[in-house]
Order: sequence, then C-alpha cells, then structure tokens
Amino acid sequence: MVKLLVAASLVWPLILAAAVWDQAATGGSIWSQAIYFACSRVCHQRPERSFHTTGIKWPVCGRCSGLYLSAPAGALAAMVALRRRRRPSPTESVNHRTRDNSLRWLILASLPTVVTFALEWSGAPMTTLARALAALPLGAAIAFVIVRVAAGHPKAIEYTGAR
Repeated sequence: MVKLLVAASLVWPLILAAAVWDQAATGGSIWSQAIYFACSRVCHQRPERSFHTTGIKWPVCGRCSGLYLSAPAGALAAMVALRRRRRPSPTESVNHRTRDNSLRWLILASLPTVVTFALEWSGAPMTTLARALAALPLGAAIAFVIVRVAAGHPKAIEYTGAR
C-alpha cells in the first residue's frame, strides 16, 4: 500500500500537467475534460486563483497545486523514514512507545495556509503564487502522515486490560 500511495503522489501532478498540455494541444479531449471535471469535485477552480500555462488554466487552483506538487516530497520522505525506522533492541522495554507527533506536525504545516486564509478574509490581496507556496508544507505533511498511517505506523493503541 505504501508504494502505491507514493506512486500515486508522484503520478497525480503529472496527470494534472498532462491535462493542461492536452487542453493546449487539442482544445481538450474527453480525457482531459474528465480530469478537469474530477478536479472540480475537490477544487473551486476559480481562474483568478489558478495558474495558467500558455493561456490554459490548470485543473486546480494555486493552493491545491501547492498541496499536490509537494505531496511527492512528503510521501517519499515517509517511505525513507519507514525504511530507516529503528527497530527496538532486545534490551529495550516492550511497552516503551515513542510519542507520535503527526498532529503537531500537521498543525505546524498548516500555519502558512491559515495565515493566507486570514489575510484573504481581512481583505488583503493574495497572489496565486503566495497561496501555492503557503500550501507546500501542508501538502508534504499530509502525504507524510498518510503514508505512515498506511504502513501501520504509528500503531493503533491497544487495550491491555490494565487499569
């Protein structure tokens, strides 16, 4: 499952780029229209908040672009971390559990995006590039956590019956 998630995180931005290329080259085949439609289910796709390449609007807005473009880095980092995960030695306590900081990392990574939201709501102008850059840490962190959870790390807390 881990390899599939990492591969998907790598392929999805390529599919988005291919859809833009198809729109530019052919005016939009059924395939690229399907990609744009699928993206419309999760993204507002507002032209003024989206990147454009050769006059063609990307299938997702700048913020979603930042999330998707940084996800491969987070997924790959999680895969590397899982492979390097230190195994407990026989002398270590079986009940010793390392603290999982996933939620803290997700909150920290979301702060730049939260700041852009707050600035937008206050009426401050915000560029598409600023939205995308602010979303980069969050996209990487989300992918990192998803891959770790799919790999079974951190393990679910087990009930031992102790009181």
